[in-house]
Amino acid sequence: MSKDHQTSLIFPKWLDRLRPIVGVVLLVAPLYIGGIVYFGFSPRATDVGYAPAQPVPYSHALHAGELGIDCRYCHTTVEKAGFAAIPPTQTCMNCHTNIKVDSADLLPVRESYASGEPVEWVKVHDLADYAYFNHSVHVNRGVGCVECHGRVDKMEVVYQEERLSMGWCLECHRNPEPHLRPVEYVTTMDWTAEDREALGAQLKADHNINPPEDCSACHR
Repeated sequence: MSKDHQTSLIFPKWLDRLRPIVGVVLLVAPLYIGGIVYFGFSPRATDVGYAPAQPVPYSHALHAGELGIDCRYCHTTVEKAGFAAIPPTQTCMNCHTNIKVDSADLLPVRESYASGEPVEWVKVHDLADYAYFNHSVHVNRGVGCVECHGRVDKMEVVYQEERLSMGWCLECHRNPEPHLRPVEYVTTMDWTAEDREALGAQLKADHNINPPEDCSACHR
């Protein structure tokens, strides 16, 4: 019995019609998968560098950097809630009732203060609705603001520095040591240590820090 005849007994002849389709699939599938991977990790997909225009030209480089205002003065909820609150207009006016009171740039702030309507700030670090993130859990474990937001104290216009993707989060959850610091330094942007890896390992052990890696930790 010839090999062709043996093959015909195993595979029906109508499969021959699928040969062109199989060829196309073998050619297109790698290109498709490659395209998904490329665009999935590109800055356009992860929003790295996203810096939307705000209704007021607020400079973090001035307020957090030059003036040294602590992050928690404006973002009051980071230590006790799942989100970092955007400051109400009253927080701005605590200073600006006496400073730059006639500045044209601050007109939306003054109007907001007079009307009671909030300034419509545009969120920069905006996670997808299907991803759960709790600020207080991270801050109270010694994950500094700079780990996710970058050196905002040097940003004239705040932009998204990190990918904020699932893979990026898991990198930290699987190896948290380089990202940990004493809790009292979480808002100190320029804090450093001689051996961060060793200190992080010690902090991880002392505070029993074991970040979850299962799906339900972030997708609830």
